[in-house]
This record gives sequence, C-alpha cells and structure tokens, in this order.
Amino acid sequence: MERCDTLIRGATVIDGTGAPATPADVSLVAGRIAAVRPPGALDAWRAETVHDAAGLVLAPGFVDVHTHDDTTVIRAPEMWPKLSQGVTTVVVGNCGISAAPVRLRGDPPDPMNLLGRAGDFRYPTFASYRDAVTRARPAVNVAALVGHTALRANHLDRLDRPATSAEISAMRDELRDALARGALGLSTGLAYANARAAPTEEVVALAEPLAAAGALYATHLRSEFAEILDALDEAVRIGRHARVPVAVSHLKCAGPDNWGRSEEVLATLDAARASHPVGWDCYPYAAGSSTLDVGQVDPRVEITITWSEPHPEASGRSLAHVAAGWGTTLVDAAHRLQPAGAIYHSIAEHDMRRILRHPATVVGSDGLPNDPRPHPRLWGTFPRVLGRYCRDERLFSLEDAVHRMTALPARRFGLAERGVVREGHWADLVLFDPATVRDVATFDDPQRAAEGIAAVWVNGVLSSRDQQPTGARGGRFVERGPIDGAGY
Repeated sequence: MERCDTLIRGATVIDGTGAPATPADVSLVAGRIAAVRPPGALDAWRAETVHDAAGLVLAPGFVDVHTHDDTTVIRAPEMWPKLSQGVTTVVVGNCGISAAPVRLRGDPPDPMNLLGRAGDFRYPTFASYRDAVTRARPAVNVAALVGHTALRANHLDRLDRPATSAEISAMRDELRDALARGALGLSTGLAYANARAAPTEEVVALAEPLAAAGALYATHLRSEFAEILDALDEAVRIGRHARVPVAVSHLKCAGPDNWGRSEEVLATLDAARASHPVGWDCYPYAAGSSTLDVGQVDPRVEITITWSEPHPEASGRSLAHVAAGWGTTLVDAAHRLQPAGAIYHSIAEHDMRRILRHPATVVGSDGLPNDPRPHPRLWGTFPRVLGRYCRDERLFSLEDAVHRMTALPARRFGLAERGVVREGHWADLVLFDPATVRDVATFDDPQRAAEGIAAVWVNGVLSSRDQQPTGARGGRFVERGPIDGAGY
C-alpha cells in the first residue's frame, strides 16, 4: 500500500502549462508531488491528511516576480499579505534595490528606503542574506536579484555621477560572487535619481558577467513616460550585449501624455522578442506606488501620500489637499513632505488591460510591505487577476491566467521544478474557488486578505487553510536554475 503525507481528492487541476483543466487526485510526499492521477485512482493510498477539493481548482502556487519583500521575509516571515493570496514564491531585489550585498555608510539612499531603515540592512554579502533567509524560515520561497543601486552605494562615494572603471570592476566582482551563490541576475532602477547618472555603458559593463552564469537582466526602465521607447531600446541593447534575457519590470504607459501608447509599446517589444528573449510583468491596477518623486508631480494626476517622515499626519491625504492646506504649490508641498511615499493614479485602465492580456505578460505585485498605508496590490494582485480580469471581464481563460502566474514566470526566472502540477515537482500549490475568488483590498482599506483561497501548500507544508495561516512555514531560499529563453 502506498503512503503519502497529504492526499488532495477531487480537485479540478489546472497544471500551469496552459493545458485544459482536468479532474484529478494529487498526493504529496516529502515536500514534492508524488502522484497526479484520475479521481479515485489514489483511494488505496494511506494518507496522514486528506483534503476534499470538490468544486475547487488546484493550481501551482503563484510566483510573484516583482516584489520588494527583501527584508520582510526575514523580519515578518509569516508573509501573510502574499500567502493569503496564494503566492508561494517571491522574487526580491527588483528595481535596482536589494537587501544584499549592502554596506551602508548612513541612511539608505532613495529608493532603497522602501526596503526599510538602516538597521534592516544587515547583509554585507549575498551569502549572509541567503543564510538569514534560511534561518528565518519564511512562509514563502525566496529567490533574489542583485540591485545595481545597492552595488553603487557600496562602491561610489556619491551616486549622482557615473562609476569609474575601477568601481565597475569592483561591482562586477561582487555581482559574480552573488551569482555563484544562486542570485537570479542583476536588476536596475534607472529612473531613480540615485541610478539615473549611470550611463548605458556602466550597465552594459556590469551586465557582462551574467551570461556565463546563465542569469538574467531585470530593469525598471529609465523612463515609463514619453521616452519609454528609448528606454526599451536601451534595455534590449544591454541584454543583447550581455547575451542574456531581459525582464522589463511593471510595464506601463505612465502619465496622461503617454496614455494610449500601449499598442505601440507592445509592438516594439514584440519586434524585439523576435530576435532576443524579452519579457515583462504587469500589476492589475491603474495606479503605481513608490517614493514621492517631485518629477512626477502633475496637477492632472491624483497623488496620495502614503507616508512622510517630516509630516506623518499627511498619510492618506492627497498631495493637492496637503498643498491647499499649506497654501503652497504641489511641487513645494512635495519637497516639504520628503522623504515620503506616494500612490500615483497615472495609468490609463485601457492601457493596463491591453498589457495585462498580452500572452507574454506575467504578473508581479510590486507591493511595498514597509509602507504603513500600502497600495492594495500588496494584498490583492493575484486574486484580482483571477476574479476581476479573468472571470468577470474575460480578458483571458482561467488556464491562461494561471499559466502567466505559475509556469511561465518560473521558466523565465529559473525556478527549477516549480510552477507546474507535475509528479516530482515541489509541492507549491494553491486551492481556490474560481466562482468566488476576488481581491477585497482597496485604496481606502488596503490591508485586507482576499476571498476564495481555500488552502496553500509551500514545499508540501499546509501553510494556509480557509484564509487563516496555519503557523507552519515551509519556504526556503531558491537558487537560480536554468533560465528558459523559450519562456520569453
């Protein structure tokens, strides 16, 4: 008689590959999927725990390819904002900012302050960060990029200038060490002030070690506004020179003057993809969030302050209301609030939908867990795709939606043996009700768990049931595996 740790009976399995849903029973042994068989075929197995999944979909756990959970996976390893929506793996180190390798000489530079305060950056080497994740035993798996801005902060005396050849060499050495210890690749955030001074040539030189490691280049473009096509060209040129895949972060057409350009942007990316592996992620909201950037202040764009160090009372208020109360301009108010965080309602819904439904788009939350009043994407991204945009608005089939949140991102980011319900793969799984799954987090009330997620397993460990954490934490650090260029 066969034995298993867990038997999930009567599920409708959507395996992540895009194949049609099929009824099946699934058994788990020692953290992996042991069998996927027709209903009733595993009835003779003796299981320690049996779950009735009738009427529910069993899918691979969702892969959040764009997060800023770097320090949160250690400080708050329960990771409930992600676990509650079915996420089982997070990719950290995006937008050029990472928790490691970092050696601060003062306060973290913007936007590294999105990851925490100076005391949260305790990982001078990538190995020390990896060890800290292992000790923390987070509830989700963690895979990590190395941030360009973090490397610059380690080796440059100031960040408003290009790096010298000696500094680039030192950054390359540090990047090579991280790649040897399992880092996924290099990320940049060239739109931010502390990386903007880096010319293309600096990034090209820094990216050169990636190919030998089989790694990738991920980028928050130098511009998501009027110059977006030039920024895309720069990103692809860097990837071509380095001979590595390119992952464009949170693709959008930002700013009212840029609305309606998504078709042009996607056509440009499709042309690039014809000869080089290029992919991108998108969050399902018509608003972004980051630190407060005076350069993005526009009277046509609603901007909500989420935090401000000198004026914490401004949290939750619009920049326009703050400025009016002070009797000053929007720009002056933004200067007075800094350092601060903000939500920018600067994206057209029709552009976001066009990008979201493109078959090459994968899903990333870009959530900010350290924000005291976060954008609702931190809690709602994946159920929002399943509920609002898949079930209610029918932008894509359920099988396609699951594919873009599981197998496709796992292939792109080198997450070996994850993202597919397949015998022998790691048992990262989510069980959800396709009729009721939905996001309930809002801009006014953003910290709310989604509905319709019945259970989540991480490496075979039941971590959430009936939207309550079990307290068990089965996550681990995930090393870079083979990155599948065909996944782009």
